[in-house]
Amino acid sequence: MTSLNLALPPSGASALAVHIRHVRTHEEFVSCVELQLATWGASFGELVPASVLKITQRLGGVTAGAFADDGTLIGFVFGITGIENGEIVHWSDMLAVRDDVQSNGVGRRLKEFQRDAVRALGAKRMYWTFDPLVARNAHFNLNRLGVRISEYVPDMYGTNTGSSLHSGLGTDRFIAVWPINEDTAVAESNATERTVLRALPASQSIPTLNAMIDEDDGDALRFAASLPPYFRVEIPSDIFRVNAESPGQARRWRETTRRAFQWALANGYRVDQFERGDPAGVGAYLLARASSQSTL
Repeated sequence: MTSLNLALPPSGASALAVHIRHVRTHEEFVSCVELQLATWGASFGELVPASVLKITQRLGGVTAGAFADDGTLIGFVFGITGIENGEIVHWSDMLAVRDDVQSNGVGRRLKEFQRDAVRALGAKRMYWTFDPLVARNAHFNLNRLGVRISEYVPDMYGTNTGSSLHSGLGTDRFIAVWPINEDTAVAESNATERTVLRALPASQSIPTLNAMIDEDDGDALRFAASLPPYFRVEIPSDIFRVNAESPGQARRWRETTRRAFQWALANGYRVDQFERGDPAGVGAYLLARASSQSTL
């Protein structure tokens, strides 16, 4: 499922005392299941049972926990290792951090532990998904970890997972790719490309693609078809608040961003980074055109 609760320590905050390691005992695997229920709700239909968490780890997968000093599980990450085009890769399927310890960097430490574990097996890259409408995850994945977006998948996990977190929003997801081989030329290329947009003037001068779609303005869409070098795609800073207050508005955000991202990826744009906005306002993805491809 999507990675949730990936938060970093606020500026000046001290790090929480956490021990990151592979999950070992039956009781610890059961605690991972309990944390899934606490995160996604009792009716969540995509639970990974303790037996699968344990067996997968015997075959090169990762089930790692973040433990407090007293041994209490406060977060976990789970992923599956496999072969893609003859190379070892890893799919990070699930990550959760307990609500009361968020914003302490636990999610990031779990992800880094997972990366190091599968890198030791010879894995070249990691994959996972996240909801394009969740601003905190966009910032973490794009700006902090430097992932690449390879695909936009509408309703990747179906329209009803049983979790209240997905209610009314569906499960549209970005597929993120994280090169984890330190020597890979791809990672170096990504780091170089990301300097391009950071050198631009204020991003507000860049046209907003989903606003054009929302207005259905013929002139604006013709401008989009001319394939300018950069676009913004805006999202609310807190889609869950929007969905709670105005489900119709939340669905509109989903519809317009879905169309914008699908069109942009099909026309040679890459999702470069995320610009966080006011907590009560909007943030924006910054997209750069990587190559010349088909138009609208």
